[in-house]
Formats: sequence, structure tokens, C-alpha cells
Amino acid sequence: MRLAARNILSSVRVSRPEAELLLCCARAIRSPEVADRLRDLVHESMDWQYLLRMAHRHGLAPLLYWHLDAACPEAVPKDDFTHLREHFRTNNLHNLFLTGELLRILNAFELRGIPAVPYRGPALAASIYGNLALREFVDLDILVHRHDVFEAEDLLASLGYRSPFRLAHAQKLAYLQSEIEHGFVRNDGKSFVDLHWEVTARYLSFPFDTERLWERVGRVPLGGNSVLSFAPEDMLLILCVHGSKHTWGRLTWVCDIAELIRVHQDMKWEQIMTQASALGGERMMLLSIFLANELLGAPLPATVSQRVRVDPAVKVLAGRITERLFQEDDSLTEFLEGSSFDPLYLKMRERLSDKIHYCFGSLTTRRISDWELVPLPRFLNSLYYALQIVRLSGKYGRRALKRFH
Repeated sequence: MRLAARNILSSVRVSRPEAELLLCCARAIRSPEVADRLRDLVHESMDWQYLLRMAHRHGLAPLLYWHLDAACPEAVPKDDFTHLREHFRTNNLHNLFLTGELLRILNAFELRGIPAVPYRGPALAASIYGNLALREFVDLDILVHRHDVFEAEDLLASLGYRSPFRLAHAQKLAYLQSEIEHGFVRNDGKSFVDLHWEVTARYLSFPFDTERLWERVGRVPLGGNSVLSFAPEDMLLILCVHGSKHTWGRLTWVCDIAELIRVHQDMKWEQIMTQASALGGERMMLLSIFLANELLGAPLPATVSQRVRVDPAVKVLAGRITERLFQEDDSLTEFLEGSSFDPLYLKMRERLSDKIHYCFGSLTTRRISDWELVPLPRFLNSLYYALQIVRLSGKYGRRALKRFH
């Protein structure tokens, strides 16, 4: 399906020139139009410290440097340009190291006969940005089959990785059935691996059929090799759920959506929308592509663009998210820190059953620290839900009393 042409500059009007400049830079393409607009913006009254804070907060410092270096390096204050250049170089070296580490792990998995799909991180950066240096990432997300998890964990241990937590065998079995990932850190602390056997937490009430995901995987080039990768249509849904889970608190997640759409202009949009609707995530999907289209100019087919504008809640939610993107008040973030619950996520769901599931699940979802703190026999595993409620009540109850005293 051919995508409609669209002006490269954002159609969204923002109140600060720093925000507009960052939106212009939040894309992996350079164009004369963007370069001209950047030159105009940098000569306005620019708060460079605010701009740098926003760039780091949204994971866009590499792209900011990449665009400014090409368009108008002489117009940027020397110290700020030096800071961006050094961050760009450091991030590039870090990304190259993590890419090599990912390939080392995947090669070991392949030799052991363990299929593994890397997603986000280096594989995403290489496949849709075309340049590892343009995307920031801090860990390696790898999906394996549930029946391969224990063998994959043993293999990671042989490669110098360890879990920060220790669970008894019975706890591991219960954890495998109720959770979706397990984190590992390299012994020298230089890299982290999140080993997944599902792609979305159950409390989000977005039940991907993981086996169907496996049926559609392909391969993409990475570091002179090729690695397994989700189909673009599945990757779009995964990115939409991930960004929605975090209520689009970082602009880099919108950038991922926009770049995926630009690179894969032949995506099967009817398949995407049908699957999103069946999973109760149509509004999440529409909001995600609306943000990518309005903020970053991602082109959409006319039929999809029309469908985006049918749900009035989408535009309202996009306005709230855009407003929050460039605010420096983090009081709400601090209040909810460590909690999986965010009221804005509720408004992204159209079905009442999913909203109820999310409310209950986010309050009772256990963390691996809960399993380790109170070891229980397998037949008492349900008590972890009660312990989670008690823990959250104590933590956030006291915090709420302090805020509203």
C-alpha cells in the first residue's frame, strides 16, 4: 500500500523553540527542509541547558548531535557542542560493544540449538535507523521459547552472566509460569540481558500469541551477520504496547514507531489493525501511529490516517502526552516510581474488561525481589499477591500521605 506524502516537519505546534528543534532532530533522515529549519531555530533565544536535559531525558542526544553537526555546528555554543559530540562518541562505542556481546550470545545459543530473537537494542537500531550510533540502548532483550529458558539461563552463566537474585527450583518453575522475563548482568557489570519468554506482561491485558510471533520471524543483517527478527507488523504492535505501557514518556519510543513505518512502507496495515482490534488494543495502536504521524511526520496510508481520526479519545490523549513530553515537573513520575500503574494507560484501553484487568494486575504483579524475599512452597504461591498488595500499600500509602498532608 502506497503511503501518502507528508511534509517532513512536524505539524504539531509547540510552545518552545527547544521542543520544536528536538522534534526536527527526532528522525534518522537528513533533509534540506529540516536543516533550514534547524538553522532558523538555533538563532532564536535558545535555552541550551533545557534542550540538553530534554535530549538526554528522551534518549535523543545522539540524533540531536547528528543533525546539528551536519546543519549548523558553528551556531551551537562550544561547550554544549563538545558535550554532545563526546556523548555521541561514547554512545557509539557502547553500542558497538553491546552489539558484539549480543552476537556472541546469539552464536552460543545457535550452537546449542536454542532459537533466539533479539528485539529493541542493537537489532532495532540497525534495522530501522541504519546506524547503530543514532539510538541509545542499555540492555539486550532476547526472546526464547519457554521450554528453552532453563537451558538458556545455564548458557548465559557459562558466558559470564549471573542473576542478581537466587530462587529455589520450585520458585523458578512458578516464576516461569507467571512472569515474562528474567534479568542477568555480566560479571564485570558491562552489559545486561533481559531473557524473555513472552513479550508483554500479563497485567497489560494484551495477550500476544507468542507462538504465532515465532511463525512469522525473518532475518535482518547485524554487524556482518544476520539475526532473527520479528515481522514488521508484529514489531509495530510490540513497540506500540511498550510505549503505551510507559505512557509515551520518552520521545525516542515515538521515533522508533516513525522510523519503522518509514522503512517498511509495504506493511500489511489491515492485518495490523485487525490484530490490534482483536486484542483490545485498537486505541493504543491508533494513538501510537497518530503520535508518529503528527509529531514526526511518519507517512500513513489515507485509509489508516482516516481511521486514526475516528476515535476522539486519540487526539485528546495525544495532546496530553505531547504536553507532558516537554515538562520538567517530574513529581508524578516520582510518585509512581517503582509502580506499574499509570492512570493514563487506562484511557488508552477501549474495553472495560481490559481496564479492570490492568488495575488488578498492576497492583498484584510480583517482582523477582518479592519471590526472593519470602520463599514460599509452590502450593502457597498465591500468597505472593497478598504480599505485593501489603508492600505497595505501605510504600505508596506513606508517600501519598506525605504529598497530601
